[in-house]
Amino acid sequence: MNKVILMGRLTRDPEVRYSTGDNQMAIARYTLAVDRRFNRNGNDQTADFINCVAFGKSGEFAEKYFRKGIKIVVTGRIQTGSYTNKDGQKVYTTEVVAEDQEFAESKNAAAPVGSGSGYVDTHDAALGDAASDLSDDFMNIPEETDEKLPFD
Repeated sequence: MNKVILMGRLTRDPEVRYSTGDNQMAIARYTLAVDRRFNRNGNDQTADFINCVAFGKSGEFAEKYFRKGIKIVVTGRIQTGSYTNKDGQKVYTTEVVAEDQEFAESKNAAAPVGSGSGYVDTHDAALGDAASDLSDDFMNIPEETDEKLPFD
């Protein structure tokens, strides 16, 4: 099984290109800075920088909503490949092909008010202005409701 789940921040805005031909498709490439759980052998690097690629609608979504610094979760698969560069040397590649992409934090947590980061939360985009009126992402449920819920 080839399954990868990553959570990290974008190191830059995605680079998006469109394939040629009759059925043009968006191809978005971006790099995630993924924090390591612990630091081994005194190594100063505390994050890994992982190349990701998203195709089609996922690529269009990345182009429209992803910006440098936002925190996302990517689920996908590792893909390896190789090519010969212009100097005749063989170059090996490893990247994560994104099958699912989600925001990992709310719009308010991602950027201070007035920062102009361009970050857009899909929750806010889907609900419009009604979502932006909420103080957080959770609905307030009265405590006495616990006894009335059909599950525990």
